Amino acid sequence: MPRKKPPPTAMAGQLALDGETVIRLPLSELHPFPDHPYGIREDPAMQDTADSIKTNGVVVPAIVRPRAKGGYEIVAGHRRKLASEQAGFTDMPCIIRNLTDDEAIIQLVDSNAQREDVLPSERAKAYKMRLDAIKRQGKRTDLVQPTSPNDSAKFRSDDEVGNTEGISGDTVRNIISLNNLVPELMEMVDKGKMALTPAYQIASLSEPEQRLLVETIDSEQATPSVSQAQRMKKLSQTGELNEDTMLNIMMEQKKPENMNITLPYDKLQKYFPKSYTPARMEETIFKLLEAWQRKRQRSQER
Repeated sequence: MPRKKPPPTAMAGQLALDGETVIRLPLSELHPFPDHPYGIREDPAMQDTADSIKTNGVVVPAIVRPRAKGGYEIVAGHRRKLASEQAGFTDMPCIIRNLTDDEAIIQLVDSNAQREDVLPSERAKAYKMRLDAIKRQGKRTDLVQPTSPNDSAKFRSDDEVGNTEGISGDTVRNIISLNNLVPELMEMVDKGKMALTPAYQIASLSEPEQRLLVETIDSEQATPSVSQAQRMKKLSQTGELNEDTMLNIMMEQKKPENMNITLPYDKLQKYFPKSYTPARMEETIFKLLEAWQRKRQRSQER
C-alpha cells in the first residue's frame, strides 16, 4: 500500500509551538515504553481515533526518546501509533527528547493524567511509577507547605504527585495502595464489581487474608461494603481476622452507606418567606413533592 501523504501539520522539520522540531519517524522504529502502565484497548474510542487520523493525520506529535537498542521509545503517543497503523500510515510526527528514565516516567504519567478511560489498576501502577521516579530524583520531602494560618504539614513526594493530578496526597496514597491487591480483587475493582473506598481498606490485608476474601466473596456472591471492609482491616491489625470472623461480617445484610440528602439552607431560603423555620420548609417541600407525584400519576393514567 503506498505511503499516504503526511498532513500539513506534521511535515518533517516543522517547529512545534514550544520551538521543538517535529520529525516524521517510521512506525517500525517506535517501541512501547518498558513496563508501560496504561493498556491500549481496541475499543470504539480507538476506532474514532483511527478514523480521525485517517482524515486529519496525527495533529499532536508523539514524544519519543532514543532507544539504546536502536529506534525510539514512546513516552507519549502509544495510542496514536496504533491508530496510525490502523489508519494505514507507515510513519507519524514525533518530537525527540533526550530524557532520563525518571524524566520519561514522569512525562509519561503526566501526559495521561486527564484521560477518563484509565482503569484503577493502571492509575495505581502509574502513580507508583511516578512517585518512585520523584524519590529517585532526590526531590526534597521536608518542604513545609502551610495548610492553614496556624497549621502546616510536611510536603511529601505523594503530595507532589497529587498536586500534578489535581487530587490530594491522601488520595494518591490510597490509589497506590491498590497495587497490594491480589489479581482477583484488582480485577473486581477494574470491572466495577468492588467500589474503590472499600478496596482501599482491603488493600491493607495480607495476601492470605485477601485470598480468603476472594473465596468468601464467591460463596456469598457479594463484595464488602465500606463499613465491612473497615471492620476486616481492624480485625486484621489485631490478628483476629480469620475464616469465621470474615464470614460473619460478609453474611450481614448490607445497609445503605448514606442515603441522606442535605440541602443548603442559604439556597432554600430564597424560595420561602423569612418567617419560615427549617422544619416548616421541610414540611412544605414534602407537600410539594406529594403534589408533584400525584400529578405524575394522573399523567401516566391518561
